[in-house]
Amino acid sequence: MKSNRLEAFSDGVLAIIITIMVLELKVPHGTDLAVLEPLLPVFGSYVLSFLYVGIYWSNHHHLLHSVRQVSGGILWANLHLLFWLSLFPFTTGWMGENHLAATPTALYGFVLFMAAIAYYILQRAIITRQGPGSLLAAALGRDLKGKLSPVSYLAAIGLAFVSVWIANAIYLGVALSWLVPDRRIERALTGKGEAE
Repeated sequence: MKSNRLEAFSDGVLAIIITIMVLELKVPHGTDLAVLEPLLPVFGSYVLSFLYVGIYWSNHHHLLHSVRQVSGGILWANLHLLFWLSLFPFTTGWMGENHLAATPTALYGFVLFMAAIAYYILQRAIITRQGPGSLLAAALGRDLKGKLSPVSYLAAIGLAFVSVWIANAIYLGVALSWLVPDRRIERALTGKGEAE
């Protein structure tokens, strides 16, 4: 089975996730800019989550271009990733509505951590299917950034109970480190002469 259906389904789920998140932004009653001030935490958490969903979408796109054949293991690993990403609207809304309180901020970090682990599992499922000499295995190499991100999330989860600002700065820092799409797979595909 080719990866087209898997990619189309995943794209649809990610589009729904973004739509649900934006629906959490309630229109204020009033016409002056002061009525927007209480919405700043909600908007800030939305922007951060939108950034994360965009990063996952972009890297997922590149990841699936390395897949020659989809197996049942890859399908389930992909569903596992989509499960954790589907929790973004809930944790985003809870964190924003409670003005970045410690427990919602820590739960947000837990969902980020689990999504990172799920993405890693999806990568491993693809490499298992295609073999250790696969294009994806070669493209990922040591994957230092991919290994540091979950560690950063774990640190931020604990720090959320010390300072939510530090925790959110870590979440933002990790997102910014991934802002430029991961080009390793794209370079590997180009090097093999395969077209997107």
